[in-house]
Amino acid sequence: MSTVTLVGTRLAEPGTEFVYEGEADGCAGCPYRSQCLNLSTDTRYRITAVRENAQTLECAMHDGGVRAVEVEPVPVRANITSKGAFAGSKASLPGPCPYVECPSHEYCEPDGLEFDEEYRIDEIVGDPPHDVCHLDRGLQLVEFDVEE
Repeated sequence: MSTVTLVGTRLAEPGTEFVYEGEADGCAGCPYRSQCLNLSTDTRYRITAVRENAQTLECAMHDGGVRAVEVEPVPVRANITSKGAFAGSKASLPGPCPYVECPSHEYCEPDGLEFDEEYRIDEIVGDPPHDVCHLDRGLQLVEFDVEE
């Protein structure tokens, strides 16, 4: 189910994904707060449609203003410890990884997830994209459920 919200005009394209970080300091006193601050913090969203004929509104945070779009929460892919990982179970991220050049880094430290939280596994995707984990972790790539 989609939600209508406001995003910066530079991001307002169908298919664009972002993690909603919550209210910024510049949002104080904005007349569009209720239309803009209506998403769940630390959740990944995908823009599904840009509202046609919607005007661009001035915004203290976005230099090009904001536009009305429809968004839906999207699942997040992450690497987790493979032991005991199956669809329907809960798991947490194994911890930070300093190897930013590793092809799996974006899955070891995915935007929109916290290290100290547990998430329900929706699907086991398979092996992670790296050949060797430099932290010697046995990892599995999974997709976590979208939280409503």
